[in-house]
Amino acid sequence: MRVLVVGGGGREHALAWKIAQSPKVEKVYCAPGNAGTSNLAVNVGIAPDQVDRLLEYALEHSIGLTVVGPELPLVLGIEDQFTAKGLKVFGASKAAAQIEGSKTFSKTLMDRYGIPTPKYQVFDDPKPAREFARSRNRMVIKADGLAAGKGVFVCYSPEEALCAIDTIMEEKAFGDAGKRILVEELVEGREVSFLAFTDGKTLLPLESAQDHKRAYDGDQGPNTGGMGTYSPAPLLTPDMKDRVISEIMYPTIRGMEKEGCPYKGVLYAGLMITHDGPKVLEFNARFGDPEAQPLMMRLKSDIVPVLEACADGTLNGLKLEWSEQAAVCVVMAAEGYPGNYPKGKIIAGLDKADKQEGVAVFHAGTKSADGHTLTNGGRVLGVTALGDDIPAAIEKAYRAVATIQWDGIHYRKDIGSRVG
Repeated sequence: MRVLVVGGGGREHALAWKIAQSPKVEKVYCAPGNAGTSNLAVNVGIAPDQVDRLLEYALEHSIGLTVVGPELPLVLGIEDQFTAKGLKVFGASKAAAQIEGSKTFSKTLMDRYGIPTPKYQVFDDPKPAREFARSRNRMVIKADGLAAGKGVFVCYSPEEALCAIDTIMEEKAFGDAGKRILVEELVEGREVSFLAFTDGKTLLPLESAQDHKRAYDGDQGPNTGGMGTYSPAPLLTPDMKDRVISEIMYPTIRGMEKEGCPYKGVLYAGLMITHDGPKVLEFNARFGDPEAQPLMMRLKSDIVPVLEACADGTLNGLKLEWSEQAAVCVVMAAEGYPGNYPKGKIIAGLDKADKQEGVAVFHAGTKSADGHTLTNGGRVLGVTALGDDIPAAIEKAYRAVATIQWDGIHYRKDIGSRVG
Protein backbone atom coordinates (compact mmCIF):
# COMPACT_ATOMS: atom_id res chain seq x y z
CA MET A 1 0.00 0.00 0.00
CA ARG A 2 1.08 3.56 -0.70
CA VAL A 3 0.36 6.07 2.07
CA LEU A 4 0.26 9.86 1.75
CA VAL A 5 0.86 11.88 4.94
CA VAL A 6 -0.39 15.44 4.59
CA GLY A 7 1.64 18.03 6.50
CA GLY A 8 5.22 19.02 7.20
CA GLY A 9 5.63 19.32 10.96
CA GLY A 10 6.89 17.20 13.82
CA ARG A 11 3.54 15.44 14.13
CA GLU A 12 3.69 14.39 10.49
CA HIS A 13 7.29 13.20 10.76
CA ALA A 14 6.30 11.04 13.75
CA LEU A 15 3.28 9.64 11.90
CA ALA A 16 5.31 8.92 8.77
CA TRP A 17 8.01 7.27 10.91
CA LYS A 18 5.44 4.97 12.51
CA ILE A 19 3.53 4.26 9.28
CA ALA A 20 6.75 3.35 7.45
CA GLN A 21 7.29 0.53 9.96
CA SER A 22 4.08 -1.24 8.89
CA PRO A 23 4.47 -4.40 6.79
CA LYS A 24 1.34 -3.29 4.93
CA VAL A 25 3.10 -0.19 3.55
CA GLU A 26 5.11 -0.21 0.33
CA LYS A 27 5.96 3.50 0.17
CA VAL A 28 5.24 6.67 2.17
CA TYR A 29 4.78 10.12 0.65
CA CYS A 30 4.74 13.40 2.63
CA ALA A 31 3.22 16.64 1.39
CA PRO A 32 5.18 18.79 1.81
CA GLY A 33 7.26 16.98 4.44
CA ASN A 34 10.56 18.32 5.79
CA ALA A 35 14.25 17.47 5.94
CA GLY A 36 13.54 14.62 8.37
CA THR A 37 10.74 12.95 6.41
CA SER A 38 12.95 12.89 3.30
CA ASN A 39 14.94 10.10 4.99
CA LEU A 40 11.97 7.72 5.07
CA ALA A 41 9.46 9.05 2.54
CA VAL A 42 9.11 10.83 -0.79
CA ASN A 43 8.55 14.53 -0.12
CA VAL A 44 5.94 16.09 -2.40
CA GLY A 45 6.01 19.85 -2.98
CA ILE A 46 2.32 20.47 -2.30
CA ALA A 47 1.09 22.54 0.64
CA PRO A 48 -1.52 21.02 2.99
CA ASP A 49 -4.16 23.58 1.99
CA GLN A 50 -3.85 22.81 -1.74
CA VAL A 51 -6.53 20.16 -1.55
CA ASP A 52 -7.24 19.96 -5.28
CA ARG A 53 -3.57 19.36 -6.07
CA LEU A 54 -3.29 16.77 -3.31
CA LEU A 55 -6.32 14.96 -4.72
CA GLU A 56 -4.83 14.95 -8.21
CA TYR A 57 -1.54 13.60 -6.86
CA ALA A 58 -3.22 10.88 -4.83
CA LEU A 59 -5.18 9.67 -7.85
CA GLU A 60 -2.14 9.73 -10.13
CA HIS A 61 0.04 7.79 -7.67
CA SER A 62 -2.55 5.19 -6.57
CA ILE A 63 -2.48 6.25 -2.92
CA GLY A 64 -4.21 3.62 -0.80
CA LEU A 65 -4.53 5.69 2.37
CA THR A 66 -4.18 9.40 3.06
CA VAL A 67 -3.41 10.45 6.64
CA VAL A 68 -4.14 14.10 7.34
CA GLY A 69 -1.93 15.70 10.00
CA PRO A 70 -2.88 19.39 10.40
CA GLU A 71 -6.30 20.87 10.98
CA LEU A 72 -6.51 23.29 8.02
CA PRO A 73 -7.01 20.74 5.21
CA LEU A 74 -9.64 19.00 7.34
CA VAL A 75 -11.55 22.25 7.80
CA LEU A 76 -11.22 22.84 4.04
CA GLY A 77 -12.87 19.48 3.33
CA ILE A 78 -10.05 17.21 2.19
CA GLU A 79 -11.80 14.11 3.57
CA ASP A 80 -14.99 14.89 1.66
CA GLN A 81 -13.21 15.49 -1.65
CA PHE A 82 -10.99 12.41 -1.42
CA THR A 83 -13.86 10.16 -0.32
CA ALA A 84 -16.01 11.38 -3.20
CA LYS A 85 -13.32 10.05 -5.56
CA GLY A 86 -13.15 6.67 -3.83
CA LEU A 87 -9.97 7.37 -1.86
CA LYS A 88 -9.54 6.24 1.75
CA VAL A 89 -8.77 9.04 4.23
CA PHE A 90 -7.92 9.07 7.91
CA GLY A 91 -9.33 12.36 9.14
CA ALA A 92 -12.54 14.18 9.99
CA SER A 93 -15.01 15.42 7.41
CA LYS A 94 -15.42 19.15 6.82
CA ALA A 95 -18.58 19.22 8.94
CA ALA A 96 -16.99 17.22 11.77
CA ALA A 97 -13.80 19.32 11.71
CA GLN A 98 -15.87 22.28 12.90
CA ILE A 99 -15.26 20.89 16.39
CA GLU A 100 -11.82 22.52 16.06
CA GLY A 101 -12.46 25.04 13.28
CA SER A 102 -15.06 26.93 15.34
CA LYS A 103 -14.90 27.19 19.10
CA THR A 104 -18.48 28.45 19.04
CA PHE A 105 -19.60 25.24 17.31
CA SER A 106 -17.65 23.19 19.84
CA LYS A 107 -19.06 25.03 22.86
CA THR A 108 -22.60 24.84 21.53
CA LEU A 109 -22.21 21.10 21.05
CA MET A 110 -20.94 20.69 24.61
CA ASP A 111 -23.81 22.75 26.00
CA ARG A 112 -26.36 20.74 24.06
CA TYR A 113 -25.08 17.33 25.18
CA GLY A 114 -24.05 18.11 28.75
CA ILE A 115 -20.31 17.84 28.22
CA PRO A 116 -18.45 19.66 31.03
CA THR A 117 -16.65 22.82 29.89
CA PRO A 118 -15.94 26.28 31.38
CA LYS A 119 -18.68 28.90 31.12
CA TYR A 120 -18.32 31.40 28.27
CA GLN A 121 -19.75 34.26 26.23
CA VAL A 122 -19.40 34.78 22.47
CA PHE A 123 -18.79 38.20 20.89
CA ASP A 124 -18.71 39.38 17.27
CA ASP A 125 -18.13 43.03 18.20
CA PRO A 126 -15.21 44.29 20.29
CA LYS A 127 -17.27 46.96 22.09
CA PRO A 128 -19.61 44.64 24.06
CA ALA A 129 -16.67 42.26 24.53
CA ARG A 130 -14.74 45.04 26.27
CA GLU A 131 -17.74 45.94 28.42
CA PHE A 132 -18.09 42.32 29.51
CA ALA A 133 -14.36 41.95 30.18
CA ARG A 134 -14.33 45.02 32.44
CA SER A 135 -16.74 43.22 34.76
CA ARG A 136 -14.44 40.20 35.22
CA ASN A 137 -11.07 39.85 36.93
CA ARG A 138 -9.83 36.51 35.56
CA MET A 139 -10.76 35.12 32.16
CA VAL A 140 -9.51 33.42 29.00
CA ILE A 141 -9.89 35.19 25.66
CA LYS A 142 -9.98 32.93 22.59
CA ALA A 143 -10.13 33.57 18.87
CA ASP A 144 -13.03 31.54 17.50
CA GLY A 145 -11.26 30.14 14.43
CA LEU A 146 -7.98 28.39 13.66
CA ALA A 147 -4.96 30.23 15.04
CA ALA A 148 -2.25 27.54 15.04
CA GLY A 149 -2.55 27.08 18.80
CA LYS A 150 -1.70 30.71 19.53
CA GLY A 151 -5.08 32.47 19.67
CA VAL A 152 -5.59 31.96 23.41
CA PHE A 153 -4.86 34.56 26.10
CA VAL A 154 -5.02 33.76 29.81
CA CYS A 155 -5.86 37.07 31.50
CA TYR A 156 -5.61 37.87 35.21
CA SER A 157 -7.03 41.39 35.03
CA PRO A 158 -9.49 43.39 32.91
CA GLU A 159 -6.52 45.32 31.49
CA GLU A 160 -4.93 42.14 30.16
CA ALA A 161 -8.28 41.04 28.71
CA LEU A 162 -8.80 44.37 26.94
CA CYS A 163 -5.34 44.09 25.42
CA ALA A 164 -6.12 40.55 24.22
CA ILE A 165 -9.43 41.66 22.68
CA ASP A 166 -7.66 44.44 20.79
CA THR A 167 -4.92 42.08 19.62
CA ILE A 168 -7.43 39.59 18.24
CA MET A 169 -10.27 41.79 16.96
CA GLU A 170 -8.70 45.18 16.19
CA GLU A 171 -5.13 44.33 15.23
CA LYS A 172 -6.33 41.10 13.57
CA ALA A 173 -3.25 39.21 14.76
CA PHE A 174 -4.90 35.93 13.72
CA GLY A 175 -6.70 37.16 10.64
CA ASP A 176 -10.25 35.99 10.07
CA ALA A 177 -9.93 33.55 12.98
CA GLY A 178 -10.44 36.55 15.26
CA LYS A 179 -13.65 37.93 13.75
CA ARG A 180 -15.43 36.29 16.67
CA ILE A 181 -14.06 35.66 20.16
CA LEU A 182 -14.99 33.70 23.25
CA VAL A 183 -14.57 35.10 26.73
CA GLU A 184 -14.32 32.08 29.00
CA GLU A 185 -14.10 31.62 32.74
CA LEU A 186 -10.63 30.78 34.01
CA VAL A 187 -10.80 27.41 35.75
CA GLU A 188 -8.12 26.10 38.09
CA GLY A 189 -6.53 22.69 37.84
CA ARG A 190 -3.99 20.71 35.82
CA GLU A 191 -4.08 20.30 32.05
CA VAL A 192 -3.81 16.97 30.26
CA SER A 193 -4.29 15.80 26.67
CA PHE A 194 -6.62 12.90 25.92
CA LEU A 195 -6.70 11.41 22.43
CA ALA A 196 -8.81 8.59 21.03
CA PHE A 197 -9.24 6.93 17.67
CA THR A 198 -12.86 6.70 16.56
CA ASP A 199 -14.84 5.47 13.58
CA GLY A 200 -17.87 7.51 14.62
CA LYS A 201 -19.26 4.90 17.02
CA THR A 202 -16.38 3.06 18.74
CA LEU A 203 -13.62 4.71 20.77
CA LEU A 204 -10.08 3.38 21.05
CA PRO A 205 -8.19 5.60 23.51
CA LEU A 206 -4.50 6.34 23.18
CA GLU A 207 -2.18 6.61 26.14
CA SER A 208 -2.20 9.90 28.08
CA ALA A 209 0.14 12.81 27.42
CA GLN A 210 0.76 16.22 28.92
CA ASP A 211 1.84 19.25 26.89
CA HIS A 212 3.75 22.39 27.92
CA LYS A 213 2.13 25.32 26.13
CA ARG A 214 4.04 28.32 27.46
CA ALA A 215 7.24 29.46 25.75
CA TYR A 216 9.49 29.67 28.80
CA ASP A 217 10.46 27.66 31.87
CA GLY A 218 8.04 27.63 34.76
CA ASP A 219 5.08 27.95 32.37
CA GLN A 220 5.90 31.60 31.74
CA GLY A 221 5.55 33.65 28.57
CA PRO A 222 3.10 33.46 25.66
CA ASN A 223 1.20 30.39 24.54
CA THR A 224 2.79 28.37 21.76
CA GLY A 225 1.87 25.36 19.68
CA GLY A 226 3.63 23.30 22.37
CA MET A 227 7.18 23.26 23.75
CA GLY A 228 7.33 19.66 24.91
CA THR A 229 5.35 16.67 26.12
CA TYR A 230 5.61 13.60 28.28
CA SER A 231 3.67 10.33 28.30
CA PRO A 232 2.13 8.81 30.31
CA ALA A 233 0.65 11.62 32.39
CA PRO A 234 0.25 10.41 36.01
CA LEU A 235 -2.51 12.99 36.44
CA LEU A 236 -4.80 10.81 34.33
CA THR A 237 -5.43 7.97 36.77
CA PRO A 238 -7.46 4.91 35.66
CA ASP A 239 -10.55 6.30 37.42
CA MET A 240 -10.12 9.71 35.78
CA LYS A 241 -9.61 8.06 32.39
CA ASP A 242 -12.91 6.22 32.80
CA ARG A 243 -14.63 9.50 33.66
CA VAL A 244 -13.20 11.22 30.60
CA ILE A 245 -14.37 8.41 28.34
CA SER A 246 -17.88 8.20 29.81
CA GLU A 247 -18.54 11.91 30.51
CA ILE A 248 -16.72 13.53 27.59
CA MET A 249 -15.53 11.33 24.73
CA TYR A 250 -18.55 9.09 24.15
CA PRO A 251 -21.10 11.92 24.63
CA THR A 252 -19.14 13.94 22.08
CA ILE A 253 -19.09 11.34 19.31
CA ARG A 254 -22.73 10.48 19.98
CA GLY A 255 -23.61 14.18 19.87
CA MET A 256 -21.73 14.64 16.61
CA GLU A 257 -23.67 11.75 15.08
CA LYS A 258 -26.97 13.26 16.22
CA GLU A 259 -25.93 16.60 14.71
CA GLY A 260 -25.51 14.89 11.34
CA CYS A 261 -21.72 15.11 11.24
CA PRO A 262 -20.37 11.78 12.48
CA TYR A 263 -16.77 12.05 13.62
CA LYS A 264 -14.06 9.76 12.23
CA GLY A 265 -10.34 10.05 12.86
CA VAL A 266 -8.58 10.99 16.06
CA LEU A 267 -10.39 13.20 18.56
CA TYR A 268 -8.18 15.26 20.85
CA ALA A 269 -9.62 16.71 24.05
CA GLY A 270 -7.57 19.34 25.83
CA LEU A 271 -8.73 18.93 29.43
CA MET A 272 -8.47 20.73 32.74
CA ILE A 273 -8.67 18.36 35.69
CA THR A 274 -10.47 20.43 38.34
CA HIS A 275 -11.85 19.72 41.82
CA ASP A 276 -15.19 19.09 40.10
CA GLY A 277 -13.72 16.65 37.60
CA PRO A 278 -12.53 16.95 34.00
CA LYS A 279 -13.60 19.91 31.86
CA VAL A 280 -12.95 20.41 28.15
CA LEU A 281 -10.86 23.46 27.30
CA GLU A 282 -10.82 22.65 23.59
CA PHE A 283 -11.31 19.90 21.05
CA ASN A 284 -8.90 19.30 18.20
CA ALA A 285 -9.72 17.30 15.09
CA ARG A 286 -6.24 15.77 14.75
CA PHE A 287 -3.21 14.49 16.64
CA GLY A 288 -1.61 16.98 18.97
CA ASP A 289 1.82 18.34 18.18
CA PRO A 290 4.03 17.57 20.09
CA GLU A 291 1.84 14.90 21.76
CA ALA A 292 2.06 12.69 18.66
CA GLN A 293 5.84 12.31 19.00
CA PRO A 294 6.00 10.50 22.38
CA LEU A 295 2.79 8.59 21.62
CA MET A 296 4.20 7.20 18.36
CA MET A 297 7.39 6.25 20.20
CA ARG A 298 5.40 4.30 22.82
CA LEU A 299 2.93 2.64 20.44
CA LYS A 300 3.98 -0.97 19.79
CA SER A 301 1.03 -1.91 17.55
CA ASP A 302 0.99 -1.44 13.79
CA ILE A 303 -0.84 1.86 13.38
CA VAL A 304 -1.99 1.35 9.78
CA PRO A 305 -4.82 -1.15 10.46
CA VAL A 306 -6.20 1.26 13.06
CA LEU A 307 -6.10 4.21 10.66
CA GLU A 308 -7.89 2.14 8.03
CA ALA A 309 -10.51 0.91 10.53
CA CYS A 310 -11.35 4.48 11.52
CA ALA A 311 -11.98 5.34 7.88
CA ASP A 312 -13.91 2.11 7.19
CA GLY A 313 -16.07 2.11 10.33
CA THR A 314 -14.60 -1.18 11.56
CA LEU A 315 -12.78 -0.10 14.73
CA ASN A 316 -14.79 -2.31 17.08
CA GLY A 317 -12.63 -5.14 18.45
CA LEU A 318 -9.24 -3.61 17.67
CA LYS A 319 -6.77 -3.06 20.50
CA LEU A 320 -3.53 -1.15 20.93
CA GLU A 321 -0.36 -2.42 22.56
CA TRP A 322 1.81 0.14 24.33
CA SER A 323 5.35 0.16 25.65
CA GLU A 324 5.53 0.33 29.43
CA GLN A 325 8.34 2.82 29.04
CA ALA A 326 7.76 6.54 29.32
CA ALA A 327 8.55 9.03 26.56
CA VAL A 328 9.52 12.71 26.67
CA CYS A 329 9.65 15.17 23.77
CA VAL A 330 11.64 18.41 24.04
CA VAL A 331 10.83 20.96 21.33
CA MET A 332 13.83 22.91 20.06
CA ALA A 333 12.64 26.21 18.64
CA ALA A 334 14.01 29.23 16.83
CA GLU A 335 14.88 32.34 18.80
CA GLY A 336 11.83 34.62 18.95
CA TYR A 337 9.18 31.90 18.63
CA PRO A 338 6.16 32.21 18.92
CA GLY A 339 6.77 35.72 17.57
CA ASN A 340 9.01 36.60 14.65
CA TYR A 341 12.01 34.34 14.18
CA PRO A 342 14.85 33.88 11.67
CA LYS A 343 15.12 30.98 9.22
CA GLY A 344 17.98 29.39 7.35
CA LYS A 345 20.29 28.63 10.29
CA ILE A 346 22.56 25.59 9.82
CA ILE A 347 21.76 22.77 12.29
CA ALA A 348 24.69 20.73 13.59
CA GLY A 349 24.81 17.55 15.67
CA LEU A 350 21.74 15.76 14.32
CA ASP A 351 23.63 12.56 13.60
CA LYS A 352 24.97 12.38 17.16
CA ALA A 353 21.48 12.80 18.60
CA ASP A 354 19.84 10.29 16.26
CA LYS A 355 22.43 7.62 17.06
CA GLN A 356 21.61 7.62 20.77
CA GLU A 357 19.69 4.53 21.84
CA GLY A 358 15.99 5.12 22.43
CA VAL A 359 16.08 8.59 20.85
CA ALA A 360 14.30 9.87 17.74
CA VAL A 361 14.71 13.41 16.42
CA PHE A 362 11.48 14.40 14.72
CA HIS A 363 11.83 17.37 12.38
CA ALA A 364 9.26 20.15 12.32
CA GLY A 365 10.55 23.38 10.78
CA THR A 366 13.51 22.13 8.73
CA LYS A 367 14.64 21.97 5.10
CA SER A 368 17.64 20.61 3.23
CA ALA A 369 19.91 22.84 1.11
CA ASP A 370 23.48 22.45 -0.19
CA GLY A 371 24.11 19.38 1.94
CA HIS A 372 22.97 21.06 5.16
CA THR A 373 19.85 20.83 7.31
CA LEU A 374 18.51 24.33 7.94
CA THR A 375 15.93 25.83 10.28
CA ASN A 376 12.71 26.65 8.46
CA GLY A 377 10.10 27.33 11.12
CA GLY A 378 9.38 28.36 14.68
CA ARG A 379 9.38 24.91 16.18
CA VAL A 380 12.35 23.23 14.54
CA LEU A 381 12.87 19.80 16.14
CA GLY A 382 11.16 17.50 18.61
CA VAL A 383 13.83 15.46 20.36
CA THR A 384 12.00 12.44 21.78
CA ALA A 385 13.35 9.72 24.08
CA LEU A 386 12.13 6.53 25.72
CA GLY A 387 13.11 5.68 29.30
CA ASP A 388 12.12 3.27 32.06
CA ASP A 389 10.28 6.14 33.72
CA ILE A 390 9.73 9.84 33.07
CA PRO A 391 12.90 11.04 34.86
CA ALA A 392 14.99 8.57 32.83
CA ALA A 393 13.33 9.72 29.59
CA ILE A 394 13.94 13.37 30.54
CA GLU A 395 17.63 12.71 31.14
CA LYS A 396 17.99 10.88 27.83
CA ALA A 397 16.10 13.54 25.85
CA TYR A 398 18.16 16.42 27.22
CA ARG A 399 21.39 14.48 26.66
CA ALA A 400 20.43 14.29 22.97
CA VAL A 401 19.34 17.94 22.93
CA ALA A 402 22.80 18.95 24.14
CA THR A 403 24.42 17.53 20.99
CA ILE A 404 22.39 19.76 18.63
CA GLN A 405 23.37 23.35 17.86
CA TRP A 406 22.38 26.28 15.68
CA ASP A 407 22.56 30.05 16.03
CA GLY A 408 19.65 31.32 18.12
CA ILE A 409 18.46 28.03 19.59
CA HIS A 410 15.70 28.11 22.22
CA TYR A 411 14.10 25.34 24.28
CA ARG A 412 12.62 24.88 27.72
CA LYS A 413 14.82 23.24 30.33
CA ASP A 414 11.95 21.92 32.48
CA ILE A 415 9.90 19.60 30.27
CA GLY A 416 8.44 16.86 32.46
CA SER A 417 9.66 18.39 35.72
CA ARG A 418 6.10 18.84 37.03
CA VAL A 419 5.89 15.07 37.46
CA GLY A 420 6.68 14.40 41.10
